Amino acid sequence: MHQTGWVISSSIHPSVEEARALLATLLPVRASGRLPLDQAYGRVLAHDLIALVAHPSATESAMDGVACRAADTSGATRDVPVQLRLMGASWAGDGYAGILAPGQATRIATGGMLPIGADAICPLEELRVLGETVELFRPASSRDVRREGSDFRPGDRLLQAGDTLSPSKAAVAAAMGHVTVPVQPTLRVGLLSTGSEIRPVGEALRPGEVYNSNIFGLTGLLQADGHHVISLGHVPDTVDALETACAQASGVDVIITSGGASVGQRDVVRILLTQHGDLMLPGVRMRPGKAMLAGRYRDTPLIGLPGNPVASLVAYEVVVRPILSGRPPPVWSLRTGSAFRSLATQTGFWRGAVRDGLVFDQKEQGAGALRSLAESDVLVIIPEGHPGTIGSLVNVIPVR
Repeated sequence: MHQTGWVISSSIHPSVEEARALLATLLPVRASGRLPLDQAYGRVLAHDLIALVAHPSATESAMDGVACRAADTSGATRDVPVQLRLMGASWAGDGYAGILAPGQATRIATGGMLPIGADAICPLEELRVLGETVELFRPASSRDVRREGSDFRPGDRLLQAGDTLSPSKAAVAAAMGHVTVPVQPTLRVGLLSTGSEIRPVGEALRPGEVYNSNIFGLTGLLQADGHHVISLGHVPDTVDALETACAQASGVDVIITSGGASVGQRDVVRILLTQHGDLMLPGVRMRPGKAMLAGRYRDTPLIGLPGNPVASLVAYEVVVRPILSGRPPPVWSLRTGSAFRSLATQTGFWRGAVRDGLVFDQKEQGAGALRSLAESDVLVIIPEGHPGTIGSLVNVIPVR
Protein backbone atom coordinates (compact mmCIF):
# COMPACT_ATOMS: atom_id res chain seq x y z
CA MET A 1 0.00 0.00 0.00
CA HIS A 2 1.59 3.26 -1.12
CA GLN A 3 0.59 6.61 0.36
CA THR A 4 0.86 9.92 -1.44
CA GLY A 5 0.77 13.48 -0.18
CA TRP A 6 1.01 14.73 3.37
CA VAL A 7 -2.37 13.97 4.94
CA ILE A 8 -4.28 10.73 5.25
CA SER A 9 -7.91 11.31 6.19
CA SER A 10 -8.91 9.57 9.43
CA SER A 11 -12.11 8.46 7.69
CA ILE A 12 -10.17 5.74 5.84
CA HIS A 13 -8.55 4.44 8.99
CA PRO A 14 -9.95 1.38 10.74
CA SER A 15 -11.57 1.53 14.16
CA VAL A 16 -9.80 0.25 17.27
CA GLU A 17 -11.60 -3.09 16.98
CA GLU A 18 -10.73 -3.39 13.28
CA ALA A 19 -7.09 -2.51 14.01
CA ARG A 20 -6.90 -5.25 16.62
CA ALA A 21 -8.34 -7.77 14.18
CA LEU A 22 -5.79 -6.78 11.55
CA LEU A 23 -2.90 -7.09 14.02
CA ALA A 24 -4.11 -10.57 14.92
CA THR A 25 -3.61 -11.64 11.29
CA LEU A 26 -0.02 -10.34 11.35
CA LEU A 27 1.27 -12.38 14.25
CA PRO A 28 2.31 -16.02 13.84
CA VAL A 29 0.11 -18.72 15.32
CA ARG A 30 1.76 -19.86 18.53
CA ALA A 31 1.12 -23.05 20.44
CA SER A 32 0.27 -22.79 24.11
CA GLY A 33 2.33 -24.62 26.71
CA ARG A 34 2.16 -25.63 30.35
CA LEU A 35 4.13 -24.23 33.25
CA PRO A 36 4.46 -25.27 36.88
CA LEU A 37 2.11 -23.11 38.89
CA ASP A 38 4.93 -21.42 40.80
CA GLN A 39 6.49 -20.29 37.50
CA ALA A 40 3.30 -18.95 35.94
CA TYR A 41 2.70 -15.73 37.88
CA GLY A 42 1.67 -12.95 35.52
CA ARG A 43 1.15 -15.30 32.57
CA VAL A 44 -2.09 -15.51 30.61
CA LEU A 45 -4.14 -18.69 30.73
CA ALA A 46 -4.54 -20.36 27.37
CA HIS A 47 -7.54 -22.49 28.41
CA ASP A 48 -10.25 -22.51 31.05
CA LEU A 49 -9.47 -24.24 34.34
CA ILE A 50 -12.02 -26.40 36.15
CA ALA A 51 -11.83 -27.56 39.74
CA LEU A 52 -10.49 -31.08 40.25
CA VAL A 53 -11.52 -31.22 43.93
CA ALA A 54 -14.06 -29.69 46.29
CA HIS A 55 -13.14 -26.74 48.47
CA PRO A 56 -13.44 -27.23 51.38
CA SER A 57 -12.94 -30.95 50.95
CA ALA A 58 -15.07 -31.67 54.03
CA THR A 59 -17.53 -29.81 56.24
CA GLU A 60 -15.34 -27.92 58.71
CA SER A 61 -15.24 -25.19 61.30
CA ALA A 62 -14.43 -21.56 60.54
CA MET A 63 -13.64 -20.87 64.22
CA ASP A 64 -11.79 -22.25 67.19
CA GLY A 65 -14.31 -23.51 69.75
CA VAL A 66 -16.48 -26.58 70.17
CA ALA A 67 -18.61 -28.56 67.75
CA CYS A 68 -21.96 -29.80 68.95
CA ARG A 69 -25.67 -30.13 68.14
CA ALA A 70 -27.41 -26.76 67.89
CA ALA A 71 -30.55 -28.22 69.46
CA ASP A 72 -28.62 -29.00 72.65
CA THR A 73 -27.64 -25.35 73.18
CA SER A 74 -30.95 -23.53 72.75
CA GLY A 75 -31.40 -20.73 75.28
CA ALA A 76 -27.78 -20.68 76.50
CA THR A 77 -26.72 -17.38 78.14
CA ARG A 78 -23.94 -16.24 80.44
CA ASP A 79 -26.36 -16.27 83.34
CA VAL A 80 -27.78 -19.67 82.42
CA PRO A 81 -25.10 -21.56 80.48
CA VAL A 82 -25.63 -24.93 78.83
CA GLN A 83 -23.29 -27.74 79.87
CA LEU A 84 -22.14 -30.42 77.42
CA ARG A 85 -19.81 -33.37 77.86
CA LEU A 86 -16.44 -33.05 76.07
CA MET A 87 -15.59 -36.16 74.04
CA GLY A 88 -12.29 -35.28 72.37
CA ALA A 89 -11.02 -32.92 69.71
CA SER A 90 -11.06 -32.33 65.96
CA TRP A 91 -7.97 -30.56 64.63
CA ALA A 92 -7.24 -29.47 61.07
CA GLY A 93 -6.13 -32.65 59.30
CA ASP A 94 -6.84 -34.82 62.35
CA GLY A 95 -10.58 -35.21 62.86
CA TYR A 96 -12.60 -36.78 65.67
CA ALA A 97 -13.32 -40.39 64.79
CA GLY A 98 -16.43 -40.90 66.88
CA ILE A 99 -20.09 -39.94 66.52
CA LEU A 100 -21.47 -37.20 68.75
CA ALA A 101 -24.54 -38.15 70.73
CA PRO A 102 -27.01 -35.63 72.17
CA GLY A 103 -25.44 -33.66 75.01
CA GLN A 104 -21.89 -34.15 73.74
CA ALA A 105 -19.33 -31.80 72.16
CA THR A 106 -15.79 -31.87 70.84
CA ARG A 107 -13.10 -29.26 70.88
CA ILE A 108 -12.56 -28.05 67.32
CA ALA A 109 -9.94 -25.87 65.62
CA THR A 110 -10.33 -23.65 62.59
CA GLY A 111 -10.29 -26.03 59.64
CA GLY A 112 -11.15 -29.00 61.82
CA MET A 113 -13.68 -31.42 60.31
CA LEU A 114 -17.13 -31.44 61.92
CA PRO A 115 -17.74 -34.76 63.68
CA ILE A 116 -20.67 -36.89 62.60
CA GLY A 117 -23.67 -35.76 64.60
CA ALA A 118 -22.52 -32.14 65.02
CA ASP A 119 -24.14 -29.32 63.07
CA ALA A 120 -23.01 -26.15 64.87
CA ILE A 121 -20.04 -24.29 66.35
CA CYS A 122 -19.71 -22.23 69.51
CA PRO A 123 -16.61 -19.98 69.39
CA LEU A 124 -13.92 -20.18 72.04
CA GLU A 125 -14.69 -16.76 73.53
CA GLU A 126 -18.29 -17.81 74.26
CA LEU A 127 -17.52 -20.89 76.35
CA ARG A 128 -15.61 -22.18 79.37
CA VAL A 129 -14.03 -25.61 79.77
CA LEU A 130 -14.49 -27.28 83.17
CA GLY A 131 -12.55 -30.51 83.09
CA GLU A 132 -14.59 -33.01 81.03
CA THR A 133 -17.49 -30.61 80.50
CA VAL A 134 -17.88 -27.33 78.66
CA GLU A 135 -20.22 -24.43 79.47
CA LEU A 136 -21.68 -22.52 76.50
CA PHE A 137 -22.73 -18.91 77.06
CA ARG A 138 -24.71 -18.63 73.84
CA PRO A 139 -26.44 -21.04 71.45
CA ALA A 140 -24.13 -22.75 68.97
CA SER A 141 -24.68 -21.69 65.36
CA SER A 142 -24.20 -23.13 61.89
CA ARG A 143 -22.97 -19.77 60.53
CA ASP A 144 -19.40 -20.70 61.44
CA VAL A 145 -19.67 -24.04 59.64
CA ARG A 146 -18.04 -24.27 56.20
CA ARG A 147 -19.95 -26.83 54.18
CA GLU A 148 -18.08 -29.26 51.94
CA GLY A 149 -17.80 -27.70 48.46
CA SER A 150 -19.31 -24.39 49.60
CA ASP A 151 -16.52 -22.51 47.80
CA PHE A 152 -16.44 -24.72 44.72
CA ARG A 153 -17.04 -28.29 43.63
CA PRO A 154 -15.31 -30.60 41.14
CA GLY A 155 -16.11 -29.47 37.60
CA ASP A 156 -16.72 -25.82 38.50
CA ARG A 157 -15.13 -23.49 35.94
CA LEU A 158 -13.33 -20.87 38.02
CA LEU A 159 -10.62 -19.44 35.75
CA GLN A 160 -11.01 -18.60 32.08
CA ALA A 161 -8.75 -18.42 29.07
CA GLY A 162 -7.38 -14.89 28.92
CA ASP A 163 -7.17 -14.48 32.69
CA THR A 164 -3.86 -13.21 34.01
CA LEU A 165 -2.55 -15.49 36.72
CA SER A 166 -2.38 -13.01 39.59
CA PRO A 167 -1.32 -14.22 43.06
CA SER A 168 -4.96 -14.67 44.09
CA LYS A 169 -5.78 -16.60 40.92
CA ALA A 170 -2.67 -18.75 41.41
CA ALA A 171 -3.94 -19.57 44.90
CA VAL A 172 -7.32 -20.53 43.43
CA ALA A 173 -5.64 -22.73 40.80
CA ALA A 174 -3.70 -24.49 43.54
CA ALA A 175 -6.83 -25.01 45.64
CA MET A 176 -8.50 -26.44 42.52
CA GLY A 177 -5.78 -29.09 42.38
CA HIS A 178 -3.70 -27.86 39.43
CA VAL A 179 0.05 -28.49 39.58
CA THR A 180 0.63 -27.00 36.13
CA VAL A 181 -1.43 -24.55 34.09
CA PRO A 182 -1.80 -23.92 30.34
CA VAL A 183 -0.37 -20.54 29.41
CA GLN A 184 -0.23 -18.54 26.24
CA PRO A 185 3.26 -18.30 24.77
CA THR A 186 5.19 -15.10 25.24
CA LEU A 187 6.69 -13.18 22.36
CA ARG A 188 10.24 -12.11 21.53
CA VAL A 189 9.72 -8.42 20.83
CA GLY A 190 12.38 -6.34 19.12
CA LEU A 191 12.00 -2.79 20.46
CA LEU A 192 13.41 0.11 18.45
CA SER A 193 13.14 3.87 18.91
CA THR A 194 13.53 6.42 16.13
CA GLY A 195 14.07 10.17 16.00
CA SER A 196 17.03 12.45 15.40
CA GLU A 197 15.93 14.54 18.38
CA ILE A 198 16.11 11.62 20.83
CA ARG A 199 18.97 11.43 23.32
CA PRO A 200 19.87 8.81 25.96
CA VAL A 201 18.79 9.71 29.47
CA GLY A 202 21.62 11.48 31.27
CA GLU A 203 23.16 13.25 28.29
CA ALA A 204 23.00 17.01 28.08
CA LEU A 205 20.04 18.20 25.99
CA ARG A 206 20.19 20.89 23.36
CA PRO A 207 17.03 22.93 22.62
CA GLY A 208 14.49 20.77 20.81
CA GLU A 209 15.94 17.46 22.02
CA VAL A 210 14.21 15.05 24.38
CA TYR A 211 15.17 12.00 26.41
CA ASN A 212 14.18 8.54 25.21
CA SER A 213 11.26 8.09 27.62
CA ASN A 214 9.19 5.89 25.28
CA ILE A 215 11.63 3.01 25.45
CA PHE A 216 11.31 2.82 29.24
CA GLY A 217 7.52 2.95 29.22
CA LEU A 218 7.16 0.36 26.46
CA THR A 219 9.78 -1.97 27.93
CA GLY A 220 7.97 -1.90 31.25
CA LEU A 221 4.59 -2.62 29.67
CA LEU A 222 5.94 -5.46 27.53
CA GLN A 223 7.81 -7.07 30.40
CA ALA A 224 4.78 -6.73 32.68
CA ASP A 225 2.83 -8.67 30.06
CA GLY A 226 5.44 -11.45 30.13
CA HIS A 227 7.16 -10.76 26.81
CA HIS A 228 10.91 -10.99 26.23
CA VAL A 229 12.17 -7.59 25.08
CA ILE A 230 15.16 -7.44 22.77
CA SER A 231 16.59 -3.94 22.44
CA LEU A 232 17.28 -2.91 18.85
CA GLY A 233 18.59 0.43 20.02
CA HIS A 234 17.83 3.84 18.57
CA VAL A 235 18.19 5.22 15.05
CA PRO A 236 17.99 8.74 13.60
CA ASP A 237 15.38 9.72 11.04
CA THR A 238 16.90 8.00 8.01
CA VAL A 239 15.48 5.02 6.20
CA ASP A 240 18.94 3.48 5.77
CA ALA A 241 19.57 3.47 9.52
CA LEU A 242 16.11 2.03 10.17
CA GLU A 243 16.59 -0.69 7.57
CA THR A 244 19.94 -1.66 9.07
CA ALA A 245 18.45 -1.95 12.56
CA CYS A 246 15.46 -3.96 11.38
CA ALA A 247 17.64 -6.29 9.30
CA GLN A 248 19.54 -7.20 12.48
CA ALA A 249 16.35 -8.19 14.29
CA SER A 250 16.72 -11.89 13.66
CA GLY A 251 14.75 -14.35 15.74
CA VAL A 252 12.11 -11.91 16.94
CA ASP A 253 8.38 -12.54 16.59
CA VAL A 254 7.53 -8.88 16.08
CA ILE A 255 9.30 -5.52 15.83
CA ILE A 256 7.79 -2.57 17.68
CA THR A 257 9.05 0.88 16.83
CA SER A 258 8.48 4.22 18.50
CA GLY A 259 8.28 7.36 16.37
CA GLY A 260 8.38 7.93 12.62
CA ALA A 261 4.81 6.68 12.15
CA SER A 262 3.05 9.84 10.99
CA VAL A 263 2.83 11.20 7.44
CA GLY A 264 5.74 13.66 7.23
CA GLN A 265 8.73 13.47 4.92
CA ARG A 266 10.96 12.18 7.75
CA ASP A 267 8.52 9.66 9.24
CA VAL A 268 10.83 6.80 8.36
CA VAL A 269 8.81 3.87 9.67
CA ARG A 270 5.90 4.71 7.40
CA ILE A 271 8.30 5.27 4.49
CA LEU A 272 10.02 1.94 5.15
CA LEU A 273 6.78 -0.04 5.10
CA THR A 274 5.38 1.93 2.18
CA GLN A 275 8.44 1.61 -0.07
CA HIS A 276 10.18 -1.55 1.12
CA GLY A 277 7.57 -3.56 2.99
CA ASP A 278 3.84 -4.03 3.23
CA LEU A 279 1.90 -1.28 5.01
CA MET A 280 -1.34 -2.92 6.13
CA LEU A 281 -2.53 -0.56 8.86
CA PRO A 282 -2.07 3.13 7.95
CA GLY A 283 -3.57 4.54 11.17
CA VAL A 284 -6.34 4.06 13.72
CA ARG A 285 -9.44 6.11 14.46
CA MET A 286 -8.37 6.96 18.00
CA ARG A 287 -6.78 9.82 19.89
CA PRO A 288 -4.16 9.85 21.14
CA GLY A 289 -2.50 7.18 19.01
CA LYS A 290 -4.03 7.77 15.57
CA ALA A 291 -0.61 7.67 13.84
CA MET A 292 -0.04 4.04 14.82
CA LEU A 293 0.68 1.79 11.84
CA ALA A 294 1.54 -1.83 11.17
CA GLY A 295 2.64 -4.16 8.39
CA ARG A 296 5.44 -6.51 7.41
CA TYR A 297 9.09 -5.90 6.72
CA ARG A 298 11.01 -8.87 5.30
CA ASP A 299 8.28 -11.22 6.57
CA THR A 300 8.57 -9.89 10.12
CA PRO A 301 5.50 -8.19 11.62
CA LEU A 302 6.25 -4.56 12.41
CA ILE A 303 4.10 -2.34 14.62
CA GLY A 304 4.91 1.36 14.48
CA LEU A 305 3.80 3.36 17.49
CA PRO A 306 3.67 7.17 17.51
CA GLY A 307 6.61 9.17 18.80
CA ASN A 308 4.61 11.31 21.20
CA PRO A 309 4.99 9.47 24.52
CA VAL A 310 1.34 9.44 25.59
CA ALA A 311 0.19 8.38 22.13
CA SER A 312 2.77 5.59 22.10
CA LEU A 313 1.77 4.15 25.49
CA VAL A 314 -1.98 4.52 24.89
CA ALA A 315 -1.78 2.85 21.48
CA TYR A 316 0.07 -0.07 23.02
CA GLU A 317 -2.44 -0.48 25.86
CA VAL A 318 -5.55 -0.13 23.72
CA VAL A 319 -4.63 -1.78 20.42
CA VAL A 320 -1.40 -3.77 20.72
CA ARG A 321 -1.58 -5.35 24.16
CA PRO A 322 -4.85 -7.23 23.55
CA ILE A 323 -3.32 -8.97 20.53
CA LEU A 324 0.18 -9.62 21.85
CA SER A 325 -1.09 -10.88 25.20
CA GLY A 326 -4.31 -12.51 24.11
CA ARG A 327 -6.59 -10.57 26.44
CA PRO A 328 -8.61 -7.37 26.20
CA PRO A 329 -7.77 -4.48 28.49
CA PRO A 330 -9.69 -4.48 31.78
CA VAL A 331 -12.70 -2.18 31.48
CA TRP A 332 -15.16 -0.95 34.07
CA SER A 333 -17.75 1.82 34.25
CA LEU A 334 -17.74 5.10 36.18
CA ARG A 335 -19.86 8.22 36.33
CA THR A 336 -18.27 11.41 35.06
CA GLY A 337 -17.71 14.31 37.42
CA SER A 338 -16.81 16.60 34.54
CA ALA A 339 -17.50 16.69 30.82
CA PHE A 340 -15.28 14.87 28.31
CA ARG A 341 -15.17 16.02 24.71
CA SER A 342 -16.06 13.78 21.80
CA LEU A 343 -14.52 13.64 18.34
CA ALA A 344 -16.55 13.23 15.17
CA THR A 345 -14.44 10.47 13.58
CA GLN A 346 -12.19 9.17 16.37
CA THR A 347 -12.64 7.41 19.69
CA GLY A 348 -11.12 9.43 22.51
CA PHE A 349 -9.05 7.81 25.23
CA TRP A 350 -8.80 10.74 27.58
CA ARG A 351 -6.83 10.85 30.80
CA GLY A 352 -8.99 10.89 33.90
CA ALA A 353 -8.58 11.19 37.66
CA VAL A 354 -10.92 9.27 39.97
CA ARG A 355 -12.20 11.06 43.07
CA ASP A 356 -15.06 10.02 45.33
CA GLY A 357 -16.19 7.40 42.83
CA LEU A 358 -16.38 9.87 39.92
CA VAL A 359 -13.96 10.40 37.05
CA PHE A 360 -12.76 13.88 36.14
CA ASP A 361 -11.06 15.26 33.02
CA GLN A 362 -7.35 15.82 33.59
CA LYS A 363 -7.60 18.85 31.27
CA GLU A 364 -4.12 18.39 29.76
CA GLN A 365 -4.81 15.87 27.02
CA GLY A 366 -1.95 16.60 24.62
CA ALA A 367 -0.22 13.54 23.14
CA GLY A 368 3.12 14.74 24.48
CA ALA A 369 1.96 15.63 28.02
CA LEU A 370 3.50 12.67 29.80
CA ARG A 371 3.09 14.07 33.32
CA SER A 372 -0.71 14.06 33.11
CA LEU A 373 -0.66 10.37 32.15
CA ALA A 374 1.47 9.53 35.18
CA GLU A 375 -0.98 11.47 37.36
CA SER A 376 -4.06 9.78 35.88
CA ASP A 377 -5.94 6.79 37.20
CA VAL A 378 -7.81 5.76 34.05
CA LEU A 379 -8.29 6.30 30.35
CA VAL A 380 -11.86 7.41 29.70
CA ILE A 381 -13.32 5.95 26.51
CA ILE A 382 -15.48 8.46 24.61
CA PRO A 383 -16.93 6.91 21.42
CA GLU A 384 -17.03 8.83 18.16
CA GLY A 385 -19.74 11.48 18.23
CA HIS A 386 -20.95 10.68 21.76
CA PRO A 387 -19.96 13.44 24.22
CA GLY A 388 -19.33 12.46 27.80
CA THR A 389 -21.64 14.86 29.63
CA ILE A 390 -21.43 15.39 33.39
CA GLY A 391 -23.03 12.49 35.23
CA SER A 392 -22.95 10.11 32.28
CA LEU A 393 -21.75 6.52 32.58
CA VAL A 394 -18.49 5.89 30.73
CA ASN A 395 -16.16 2.95 30.27
CA VAL A 396 -12.63 3.35 31.57
CA ILE A 397 -9.33 1.47 31.33
CA PRO A 398 -6.95 1.65 34.32
CA VAL A 399 -3.59 3.33 33.71
CA ARG A 400 -0.68 1.06 34.54
